[in-house]
Amino acid sequence: QVQLVESGGGLVQAGGSLRLSCAASGRTFSNYFMAWFRQAPGKDREFIAAISRGGGTTSYAESVRGRCTVSRENGKNTVYLQMNSLKPEDTALYFCAADSRRFGSRRWDEYDSWGQGTQVTVSS
Repeated sequence: QVQLVESGGGLVQAGGSLRLSCAASGRTFSNYFMAWFRQAPGKDREFIAAISRGGGTTSYAESVRGRCTVSRENGKNTVYLQMNSLKPEDTALYFCAADSRRFGSRRWDEYDSWGQGTQVTVSS
């Protein structure tokens, strides 16, 4: 399995921006479809965005479409999530996930590997 480490979270005011990063190691990163999920306290883990192996295809949840952009640099073994126009309801622990078999699953339990998460807090 690939090992994943997220970074880039923090405290930001509503309307602000953050760029999350997820660094992969241990396996060939370009073999994996990647995704971002988030989980707020007391809520289920929620799909945010997915990106294909080469980065040419992306998919987004309706809740973030138009405000978030997922991208990857296979040469750096890293996937990113650029988040703009942040809202207090975006507050959550954000995870990246890797799937060797399929693109864009909304089911968190279908992913092979997870990072430990990075906290995003948006103040009003």
